[in-house]
Amino acid sequence: MGKNGVSVTLRVLLRPIASAKQRAMQNPERPDIHSESFLKILMRRQLRLSILCAAAFLIGVLGLPLANYFFPDLMAARVFGFTVTWLILGIGFFPVVWLIAWLFIRRSIALEQAEVAEACGAVSGKVDGKVSE
Repeated sequence: MGKNGVSVTLRVLLRPIASAKQRAMQNPERPDIHSESFLKILMRRQLRLSILCAAAFLIGVLGLPLANYFFPDLMAARVFGFTVTWLILGIGFFPVVWLIAWLFIRRSIALEQAEVAEACGAVSGKVDGKVSE
């Protein structure tokens, strides 16, 4: 490299790094994936998803004792040699927990990919999946 190439490299390396807030203010239509606001939006969406999954789990956990209390005859009925309570607890509960976990993971990954796609789309000039020219 010549003398000019070295001075350009030094200027690039020595210039102050803009904070996330400054970068967002420089280009407000482009989301910065490293900014606090971007991360807060993603975290808020994931919190909403977590609360929904926790609520579904609690409905399952609290629903069985409540069903035993309010419908004792139904829950004491025998199906395949088991009472309905034990059938739900032994066979039905585990797949429900797996289903909740699978849905959570799938939706969480989809949220992250949507946020990244939105940020990358704005950075590369894409609008609605199409590259603007």
